[in-house]
Amino acid sequence: MDQIKIFSPASVANVSCGFDVLGFCLDKIGDEMQVKMTDKPGIEIGEIKGQKLSKDPLKNVASIAVQSMLHDYPIKNGFKIDIDKKIKPGSGIGSSAASAAGAVFAVNELLGKPFSKKELIKYAMAGEAFASGVPHADNLAPVLLGGFTLVRDNKNLDVISLPSPPDLMVTIIHPKIELKTIHSRSILKKNIPLNKAVQQWGNLGAFVSALYTDDYDLLSRSIQDKVIEPIRSMLIPKYQEVKKIVLESGALGCGISGSGPSIFALSKGKLNAKKVGDAMKIVYKSIDLEFDIHYSNVNKKGVKIIK
Repeated sequence: MDQIKIFSPASVANVSCGFDVLGFCLDKIGDEMQVKMTDKPGIEIGEIKGQKLSKDPLKNVASIAVQSMLHDYPIKNGFKIDIDKKIKPGSGIGSSAASAAGAVFAVNELLGKPFSKKELIKYAMAGEAFASGVPHADNLAPVLLGGFTLVRDNKNLDVISLPSPPDLMVTIIHPKIELKTIHSRSILKKNIPLNKAVQQWGNLGAFVSALYTDDYDLLSRSIQDKVIEPIRSMLIPKYQEVKKIVLESGALGCGISGSGPSIFALSKGKLNAKKVGDAMKIVYKSIDLEFDIHYSNVNKKGVKIIK
């Protein structure tokens, strides 16, 4: 096999209570990538559809991630990467993670799988670090492993796969503004009060417990962010109005997806997810702000080969 086509899904990171450590994988929303092994050494970025991305291998997260992997697995061949970019950069649903994770997954398959999916996370982090300024795996882990994941340690890369309740659905609305991760990180405080940290630890622990026990009520009580949301929400138009109407419409919880501006809401069942989406639309239609809206279950498989 000298070429492969893959689907690399979008993802939601942080999930309110788990800044930089918690994330989950979305279904049907994602990028398609075609990767071909070539006789010429090096990485070439070929055709790019959908979005304007750099074709410079030193400035594209996909090629940077692959270069990191090939540093530990040197070969004489090279690779050409074509990208159909359906996740808008700066949308908050893991655009750079989809590129980085998809690229290393595809190349690993062409090489005969010398690395496990967990090992691939380390290499994909090189691309993510270029995009956001900080190497973090909260988007990459669910894209490569599927489902919910918890990153216990980014530096030594200790990642745990978590279960998800069977009827859990997510509604995502993306107000059409761009919010770069590197900018939304720059406004965060370096230190937080101890009482806020204690609240956040409690919510994260309870959230993980709720995933294991299918306890939707506990899940709902745990979707709170006392640390990051109060700051980042100021960058998102009508955030508080969206959150209020979403919770009144029956969502289990609502928060900022990744660094924003997308907003996610978790619901029990498809009907509730649709009702929540209808409520979200009302807010942005009232101010004539364009948006995209997505409905998804939790994708338990992650990145995959397609034909």
